[in-house]
Amino acid sequence: MTKQKYSEKSKIHTVYKLKDGTKVPGVTTILNELAKPALIPWAWDLGMKGIDYRVYRDELADVGKLVHNMILCDLKDEKCDTGEYSKRQIDQAENCFLSYLEWKRQRKIEPIIVEESLISEYFGFGGTPDFYGKIDDIFTLLDFKTGKRLYDEHLYQLAGYKSLLADKGHCPEQFILLNFGRAEDEKFEQLIRKGADCLKYEGIIFFSCLNIYKAKKENKK
Repeated sequence: MTKQKYSEKSKIHTVYKLKDGTKVPGVTTILNELAKPALIPWAWDLGMKGIDYRVYRDELADVGKLVHNMILCDLKDEKCDTGEYSKRQIDQAENCFLSYLEWKRQRKIEPIIVEESLISEYFGFGGTPDFYGKIDDIFTLLDFKTGKRLYDEHLYQLAGYKSLLADKGHCPEQFILLNFGRAEDEKFEQLIRKGADCLKYEGIIFFSCLNIYKAKKENKK
């Protein structure tokens, strides 16, 4: 198999469109309707230490993108292009990637969908799940994160992806979030929810955000 180079850093932001060409929001855009109160004290704490939170945020964001890219390239059997990143960023990302490889080594993984853009014509939104397939023979929706820890918002995101997969006839039996820490105060974390009927209330929250987003758009017309 020919391995292709893939650069996450230079990747164009995904634009989701219905069959008639209408642009619709993505899952992460929809969830921006939620307040993020933890960001304010985080930025204040960095400022008190003399660190520009914007520089710190962007540096870690690039490391996160590279980790994400390394994992997806591994799942797709593609070559990961690290040419746009610094040695320090590559070293940090490789430490996270080693955690992923250790997690993967203990499981049988059979991909069905890997970072494929999906659209719901009925609900009018799109999204790009990291992974859907079988993990140890269980149909699984899996998402990779890099950050301080996992948050409830990540489960709302899975709920949105679950709906998109349902439109394509897929029914996950379990949902997994993996967080790979990039900085010294961040760690590896795994969260698993099982059962085709789970994420019920997370789904209610997600679709509430979708309704708010649409109402705001209509109000601007």
